[in-house]
Amino acid sequence: MNEKKAPPFFDGLAEQFKSSDDLIQTPLQINGQSAFLFYLKTVVDGNTLQQTVIKPFFEMSSEEGFTSYIQSLPNRIEMPNIDELLILLSAGSVLIAIADNIFLLDIRLVSNKEVQDTVMEPTVHGPQKGLSEDIEVTINLIRQRYHKPSLKIESILSNDDSNRAIALLYDHDRVDPDMLKKVKERLDELCTPLFQSAGDLQHFLNKGTFTLFPSTLITERPDRIVYNLNNGKVIIVIDGSPDVIIVPVIFFDFMSSMEDNYHVFSVTTFTILLRYIGLFVCILLPSLYVTVTSYNPDILRLELALTVAGGRIGVPYPSFIEVFFMLFFVELLTEASMRLPKAVSSTATTVGGLILGTAATEAALTSNIMVIVISAVAISTFVIPINEMSFAIRVIRLMLLVYSALFGMVGLLVGFIGLIMILVSKESLGVPYLRIPWISKNEELRMDKR
Repeated sequence: MNEKKAPPFFDGLAEQFKSSDDLIQTPLQINGQSAFLFYLKTVVDGNTLQQTVIKPFFEMSSEEGFTSYIQSLPNRIEMPNIDELLILLSAGSVLIAIADNIFLLDIRLVSNKEVQDTVMEPTVHGPQKGLSEDIEVTINLIRQRYHKPSLKIESILSNDDSNRAIALLYDHDRVDPDMLKKVKERLDELCTPLFQSAGDLQHFLNKGTFTLFPSTLITERPDRIVYNLNNGKVIIVIDGSPDVIIVPVIFFDFMSSMEDNYHVFSVTTFTILLRYIGLFVCILLPSLYVTVTSYNPDILRLELALTVAGGRIGVPYPSFIEVFFMLFFVELLTEASMRLPKAVSSTATTVGGLILGTAATEAALTSNIMVIVISAVAISTFVIPINEMSFAIRVIRLMLLVYSALFGMVGLLVGFIGLIMILVSKESLGVPYLRIPWISKNEELRMDKR
């Protein structure tokens, strides 16, 4: 039996892949029938290829029947241009040549389909499973929780060197068309050579090198995604990342936890109030300590002012150096707790904090009240549910501390007012950053009634 030659088109593709060792060009022949396969074996599911293509070929009685069979497969992809074809082949597609027809099938080998546990946003109630690194599994998890025909999915290929698949998810009936257009324009304007996860993409979507407050939100929770879809927001899913990006967002989105939706009103109100008190303690308490001890002790009652002053007897340097010294080591402990293995991180940081606080107090490098203040600040930092906002607040805390060390209470007030002005002037894809959530819900209800 004379072996037929592969199409010249395949030779050109082989040159594009530099004849890589995992490149497979193989003919299928039986009883005068022939077909040719072209694929990369390291990214193609061999079992699926065998059951879907190779075995049916040898069972078909004619090339016409096999052609009709391939055309009817649900994983068949319309032939794109040459650049997109090379990307699809690199991602796990298979080219099949039958006579003068060439077909493209998606037979990717995906080894990261398992659903991850929620790690960054744990809750007592609600889903305990997060998303997956496979984009199709992630979309499946979202569709399982949002059964509306208006949920639309748009696939995009990124412009970076990895050509990573990106999907936009939104409720067509609820999304703002102008905001959706801005999201697509922002993705088209990406000028990064490479990104590998939602965190990388978020960095480039947050315009401005010195942008402190994030204008997008990363989440791993499917319930948070569904709530935001229902509120008309856009979800950006990245293949290979177990997190998604939500746009647009406001400041109050970063202060909300999914646990708020699973409790009665009184409990939810209490926890939200506690969270915002912790936010102000985290931002203002170190600066207030410096202001009261160095500039304006008359703010406190006489007994408390004397107690604070008595606690600092023997401390050899001003209060702002004392605060900087303690905050620096708290930041080191926080960073160490994130970088160390889980088995030892909590023990090492707890023991390190206790030893550091005790030794610093006994050596008269800091006062007992300073240890209480720093402990309250460290605990309050972890009350903020979303890490991106927690990091921003930690930086703001240091900036306000500098203002307080230079100008006392006036500096603290001016710095805090400046912070409010920055938040008021900031927006996320046209949405004011300090927009009040309940006002947004009332506007949506009015639109639904119309």
